[in-house]
Amino acid sequence: MALLVGCNYPNTPNELHGCHNDVLAMREVLITRFGFDPKRVELLIDKPGSSIMPTGANIKRALTNMVEQAKQGGVLFFHYSGHGTLIKPHNSSKKEEAIVPCVDFRQLVNRVPKGATFTILSDSCHSGGLIDKETEQIGPYTIPDDAVTIPTNSYKPKEIPFQSILQYFTSLTNKISTDIGTHLVDVFGQDASLMFLHEPISKPLKPDEGILLSGCQTNETSADVEIMENGRKPCGAFSNAVQMVLKENSGRDLSNREIVMLARKVLLVEHFNKQHPCLYCSKENADGIFLSPPQKPCP
Repeated sequence: MALLVGCNYPNTPNELHGCHNDVLAMREVLITRFGFDPKRVELLIDKPGSSIMPTGANIKRALTNMVEQAKQGGVLFFHYSGHGTLIKPHNSSKKEEAIVPCVDFRQLVNRVPKGATFTILSDSCHSGGLIDKETEQIGPYTIPDDAVTIPTNSYKPKEIPFQSILQYFTSLTNKISTDIGTHLVDVFGQDASLMFLHEPISKPLKPDEGILLSGCQTNETSADVEIMENGRKPCGAFSNAVQMVLKENSGRDLSNREIVMLARKVLLVEHFNKQHPCLYCSKENADGIFLSPPQKPCP
């Protein structure tokens, strides 16, 4: 089962252009290469006239339904292409990674049955670490200050600054508060993130079934871009890199680790040398085949 969400935010100051193309391309790959049932691949895009828009409530509802239907041996996949941000919850010194809209991925991963996998591919800014407490397999490393980024691609970062989000919700609630949770709960009620409803989210005590392939590190931005190699069709740089990796290796299976490492190489060749995809999951899932059921341990 798969849920593919592309948010271009049309006719807004934060409009992107490649997110719909990203998830439409992924849908084709899921069906033709990985054998997904087209009826089990749900697509949510914010295109005018769409019957179901990718609101926070609709995304959470679709993800919850997917997790509730999961069985042992099942493969769950969520691809998000859109804006990301860093949100600072009330009484916390740590900023939390979030997609726009916000989803509690740790809560979802904790409900995936043993023997299934839940792979999240997030092509958004600040996407490293979206699954809270997930083990880092491929993560940050230092970039020299003199690293050169060649501006051969015109791109827009997939980021909405926290202050812009706070200002927007303040205009909706007319409440004078710098606590983003106060505004989110007022607007969304029970559909707001659990971190703002002050409900505890259980933390993992052992390796779980979550797999996160992030478009960049927590402190980086992901690019919305036109790339010459794909006919200048708008796309997410990370989503396009994954598509290229899968196409160039059509004759063999790739592990989650290989997907991320090869995508890093693609981005480097395309001069996105300050955007570094990361991998968060257990060691077993890092070496497991991308979008394949987990292998049973040898007796």
